[in-house]
Amino acid sequence: MKRFYLYILFPALLALSCNKYVDTPVPQNELISAKVFESDKTATAAVAGIYTEMNSLNYYFSNVLMNYLTAMSADELYYASAFASFDVFKNNALLPSSQYVNTMWTQAYYYIYNANACIEGLTAATKLTESVRKQLLGEAYFVRGFLHFHLVNLYGHVPLITNTNYLENTNRGQDHPDSVYNQVIRDLQQAKALMGDDYPTAARTRPNKAVASAMLARAYLYTRQWAAAEKEAGEVIANTRYQLLTDLNTVFLLNSKEALWQLQPVNVAGGRNTWEGFTALPTTATALPLYRLDSMLVRSFETGDARLANWAGTRTTSAGVVVYFPYKYKVRTNAAAGVSEYSMVLRFAEQYLVRAEARVQLNKLSDARADLDTLRHRALLPSLPAGLDQPALLRAVEQERRVELFTEWGHRWFDLKRTQRADAVIRPRKGTTFWQATDTLYPIPADAIRTNVNLDQNDGYRQ
Repeated sequence: MKRFYLYILFPALLALSCNKYVDTPVPQNELISAKVFESDKTATAAVAGIYTEMNSLNYYFSNVLMNYLTAMSADELYYASAFASFDVFKNNALLPSSQYVNTMWTQAYYYIYNANACIEGLTAATKLTESVRKQLLGEAYFVRGFLHFHLVNLYGHVPLITNTNYLENTNRGQDHPDSVYNQVIRDLQQAKALMGDDYPTAARTRPNKAVASAMLARAYLYTRQWAAAEKEAGEVIANTRYQLLTDLNTVFLLNSKEALWQLQPVNVAGGRNTWEGFTALPTTATALPLYRLDSMLVRSFETGDARLANWAGTRTTSAGVVVYFPYKYKVRTNAAAGVSEYSMVLRFAEQYLVRAEARVQLNKLSDARADLDTLRHRALLPSLPAGLDQPALLRAVEQERRVELFTEWGHRWFDLKRTQRADAVIRPRKGTTFWQATDTLYPIPADAIRTNVNLDQNDGYRQ
């Protein structure tokens, strides 16, 4: 089998069983073709198979890597034992040859390839129920936009891949981030226009229109389109399907009313639920955690913040030191109870933070403060002072994002970069021995550079 820079294998994943999502899997050993899109069931299986693959094994792009390794790059998390593959993230000492730098790149493009194959197949399909075809096409556009969004934030200039043409894509160079963001927004707009208001399944494991709006709101925020970000986030907030849960221990349960989009656990042998919980939670009731929250993050919580009490677990070392670990997911294994938690990808609370930041930038200060206070009150904290000016409210947004979204999908890492605060925040924490301003981007994987002469390495990583 040929290997090329995107590491896209011709879509074997679509031959995987998808019976967790639909009744009928894609025919075994069949390359994706027009035949796959000749029935609603097999077409649905093709799209749903992407979600199955995204969360099928541990240390994948869509679970531990995006949740925990990006947190190590920032100032949220560290691994309490020497492990070279993690140390390079904690120390911001990544190399083009680093294992997980390559994994994140190759897996994201692998899923993009399959989304493109679905877009092409669904666009040409003539035998599907039209409502099914539109929903599936919207999901495929959403997945492509979602993944390109994360690639551009991780690596900067990245190839924008919008078809399955091997000859065209093998040697494609990098696109400017502006071009990638423009395509992300177009894809999400398409997704929103095509998908329905309802979820296609009982669980919230396949995106709907509100999920596209939520991701659009984030994309608009990152591209400083404040009014558009406020509008999209406002649409989601007004949707009565979603609500902030007062019991923080229920937020990450399957079908939580705070969930916009979740990935269903696929490999649940031994009573596993999410890979996030299985990986980060201590192995016994007395064992010390290996994944530990940075002391600076712990100290950043205000006294009485319910998020620290409910979303951070503690253990005490033999020396009497209290260490904290991520506890948003409560289940490591529980064979008796079955699966009760799903992996959270997009969450309702983020939309208040998006709208608050957009409103600060639009000088709607009282409205922005009200959005932040909604989350603060849920966390049992008092309202913000009424007289905060724009710079103070932007710092309040940064703080609320930090304590609300910690160890979730790279939010803190991306926030520090997009607000140009990374150098000011991380340099004092990690020191000049480890931190350089160019560390805000991950290196383009060495294997990608070797197999595509049109790729250029990011600053700080050239030999």
